[in-house]
Amino acid sequence: MKYYLLPLGCQMNRSDTERVKTVLHGMGFVATENEDEATLLGIIACSVRQKGIDKVYGRISKWNAMKNRRNMITFVSGCILPADRDNFIKLFDLVFPMNELNRLPDMIRQYGIATPTSLKAGEEIDYQPIVRPIEPLFHKNDKINPSANMDTFWAIKPTQTSDFEAFIPIQNGCNKFCTYCAVPYTRGREVSRPSGEIIEELVSLVERGYKSITLLGQNVNSYGLDKKGDEIDFAELLRRIGQYGDSCDKQFWVYFTSPHPRDMSDEVIEVIAQHKCLGKQIHIPIQSGDDNMLQRMNRHHDLERYRHIIQTIRRLLPTATIFTDIIVGFTNESEEEFENTRKAMEEFKYNMAYIAQYSVRPGAVASQWADDVPKEVKRQRYHTLTEELMKHSLVYNQSLIGQTVEMLVEEPDRQSGFLAGHTEGKIVMRFASNDTSLIGQIVKVKVTKAAPLSIEGEVLIDD
Repeated sequence: MKYYLLPLGCQMNRSDTERVKTVLHGMGFVATENEDEATLLGIIACSVRQKGIDKVYGRISKWNAMKNRRNMITFVSGCILPADRDNFIKLFDLVFPMNELNRLPDMIRQYGIATPTSLKAGEEIDYQPIVRPIEPLFHKNDKINPSANMDTFWAIKPTQTSDFEAFIPIQNGCNKFCTYCAVPYTRGREVSRPSGEIIEELVSLVERGYKSITLLGQNVNSYGLDKKGDEIDFAELLRRIGQYGDSCDKQFWVYFTSPHPRDMSDEVIEVIAQHKCLGKQIHIPIQSGDDNMLQRMNRHHDLERYRHIIQTIRRLLPTATIFTDIIVGFTNESEEEFENTRKAMEEFKYNMAYIAQYSVRPGAVASQWADDVPKEVKRQRYHTLTEELMKHSLVYNQSLIGQTVEMLVEEPDRQSGFLAGHTEGKIVMRFASNDTSLIGQIVKVKVTKAAPLSIEGEVLIDD
């Protein structure tokens, strides 16, 4: 019997999906990319933007129509707002919070469908229609705590989808309550994973040959603050990882996402500068370059605080690339406030910016405010910032021409005859080669061409 999974949204959801796969494999299910082959179909949802939820509704409508032809079970988990959850209960067979993943096998068995591991040798699977609905894990309007029992969830070993790139969750939830954000309502309050487990998982990955490892959390640099006195802080976690990397004969890069400017200390940047395995790329969301807007967003920092962080990165990590997140068209965003954001992009010269047009999320504080910036204005502001990003990215990438950089080869490029990947600074790069044995390896490449957001070069193979 086969399962189909559709992960939506961020890297955390992708990481969660790897643990869902482990549970399903333990039941004897086999993955398929073909929905028509699957008996079990699931979505790891994302409520951060309306577009993600629209995808969920579109897919479950299709799946429910398929039930007229065959026996199947549908489920949804992930980042789900209470209002969406109440609607999903009516549409999906199973709806459960991710921290209850260990209960999924029992929920599936209650449906009366034989699972692969429950069959005797030679026994055929009975595809009789389901007539008995199970008692749902929770009902409409139930109060749930999505950050409870995380230790049980983290104890499930992930089924990695790559042989050289991996994610390690170190923290779940967020205490910041930005007015536009749904995360505190979908993932709950901040909970830190034991540092011993994190380092043990990282060492295991490195020993198995993984080259790129990303530490994940909604606010990674608040790691340990919920367990003061019982757990180390984020800077110390990075230091211990860095010390391991210094003593290790394997080359690998460790990244993290996402930090919050309020909790980004100089010490974290200092630690990154001291250890070779800590990737010289920092993702630091700004969201807006206007102090009044930052207050309305409840971001807990101002532009001067953010500027200090960028200046410290430039001073201590001169080769580091800087990525960010920005929202355009937030409630009541004026032309002046938007212009201040454009000026911030001009000042900080990001290598990459993930720019989002604001959409209301039910449950977030800002859902009570008017979404009063017209869609066309949002689009115009999005394109203006994109052009700003392209301009500065191109200048930086052109400065690399003639230099030799290291890159992780990840896959064949879309253009035949090339291999593609990312530099240590996560700049997209490619070079001419058909040698697929290089995939998963870190190689040296001399930069010969540059474009906005990407570079090209000639691979240097040691004799």
